[in-house]
Amino acid sequence: MTAVPDVPPRGVRMPRGKRRVHLLRAAQEVFVTHGYHAAAMDEIAVRAGVSKPVLYQHFPGKLELYLALIDTATDGLLAGLHRALASTGDNKQRVIAAVNAYFEFVDDQSGLYRLLFESDLANDPAVRSRLDRLTEVCSTEISAIIAEDTGLSREASTLLAVGLIGIAQVTARYWLVTNGTIPRETAAELVATLGWRGIRGFPRLDATDDAP
Repeated sequence: MTAVPDVPPRGVRMPRGKRRVHLLRAAQEVFVTHGYHAAAMDEIAVRAGVSKPVLYQHFPGKLELYLALIDTATDGLLAGLHRALASTGDNKQRVIAAVNAYFEFVDDQSGLYRLLFESDLANDPAVRSRLDRLTEVCSTEISAIIAEDTGLSREASTLLAVGLIGIAQVTARYWLVTNGTIPRETAAELVATLGWRGIRGFPRLDATDDAP
């Protein structure tokens, strides 16, 4: 495996923040390719063009490095979701945009989605708490749209939001793996429309509905 591009010559100092980003990029390629258990700090150091002591100066161990990458991936997905939800005031279009955010995240060449949706360390408490927190944040934002459009309770709206998130994740990964001819935006809209029709099946629970 060749070193990460733009590796500075040995002995040339790099600002700490820039070095950290560089190490994360190298680790990302190794973890995405091999998963957590098969990845080795030796390979990451070689990939980054640094010594192992330099790598350990920034990250005490492999788990800490992996968690930092999960945080990076989480920030990326949430940023895309926030942009999607803020892109329009029409609830149907917001759901479509939200689903497309998952497709866009999965379609990124970095492969970071694997650390969130296909992690081989998902049962580790530190990893699990991050993944659960991601689901919680995403479902809270999407459930607000569902509650607004249906009048369902917070609990019911959240349950539906988690279901929509699950559909978006699974179908986005299926779309990527099968490498079909459906454009990404079209695929996302198909899936979102399926979810939206289900959501719209719940009648609006206005107070006037209880009137005699």
